[in-house]
Amino acid sequence: MGAKDNTSDLYREAVRQARDLLRWRSPLRAELWASRLAAAAGPEGTAEPLVRRATKDRTREARLLLTALASLSPSAPEPQDEADTTERPAEKPEGRPETGETTAAGGRVDAQGAGGEAWMGLMGRARVEGAWYGMADLHGEQALAILSFVYPNGKEPHLAVVAIDQAHGGFAVDAVIEEPKFLDDLDVRPADPALVAGRILDAFDLTDAVMGAPVADTLPAARAIVLARARSVEHPLRHAPDDTVTSFAGLPDLPGADEAFATLVEFVGDRPSWWSPARVTQFLTSWLPREAILSDAAVSAMPQVLRAWTRHLGDRPEVLQRVEADSRDLPQAMADELRFSLAKRLRLAELRHQGPQD
Repeated sequence: MGAKDNTSDLYREAVRQARDLLRWRSPLRAELWASRLAAAAGPEGTAEPLVRRATKDRTREARLLLTALASLSPSAPEPQDEADTTERPAEKPEGRPETGETTAAGGRVDAQGAGGEAWMGLMGRARVEGAWYGMADLHGEQALAILSFVYPNGKEPHLAVVAIDQAHGGFAVDAVIEEPKFLDDLDVRPADPALVAGRILDAFDLTDAVMGAPVADTLPAARAIVLARARSVEHPLRHAPDDTVTSFAGLPDLPGADEAFATLVEFVGDRPSWWSPARVTQFLTSWLPREAILSDAAVSAMPQVLRAWTRHLGDRPEVLQRVEADSRDLPQAMADELRFSLAKRLRLAELRHQGPQD
């Protein structure tokens, strides 16, 4: 009984909000509203209780609700053409635009007033215009994946922005819809929309797979619309490798540099842009002595390789300082058998048993 009451309360509130949205006539506002409702109404943003209730209600508010939810979810039913579109007189709310005025979101209230509903057909039809990808912070612990969209009428341009965790697995930790000016202060590079869309979808898949993933409070409300935007991009590239490694062209010309770099690539894995002072310390003082088997030449070349890698990622002074500090004792650390993992000990024993190779 409690769940039914909650659905009824949510539906009544949705109807009230729909009346206001019918006056605004903004596809983007309506889709954002539907995304918030999806988060509040059901598991994984399905909004099934609201959909079931709205399909029985032959009102303009119900039609708007079904249209908005359908624009974000392929499984949601489209509203029926016979829905009641009878004009309902209503006073202009305080602060709302009059006929012909521009709204804050860039839409307009045209001469048809609230009765014309052609604008609803724009929902779910925003087309991608560009994409960007880059680090959200100095050390790449989070990345930003950004897609830009505009509706077929050229109005309401907006960005779908997803923050992707790098330090704990690559899952989506936040998502918002922003105005284009949001890009002005970001250090991100233009990218292939299919690649960015694929990374957004991959990140949300990981979020769903991690029980209790630490995400921002703003993510659930934007989840449905951001996922819909990413899915609307043609042929998204799923599980695409990061090109940070393949674009690296600064390997020093030193004996053992190739071996040292291959070991670094093994360590950074599929999140190579995450390179902080703490990660440098982990690599040089913990992971290398514990796991890596390197030639003397590779150990000697490693500091130079790490300097070049750091410059490739943006020449971060505090990271370079940590490379200098933590690489001083690297030869001694690599020779300290007390630091070796069991797997490394077994591999070394196997190599000794095999003897020198011709």
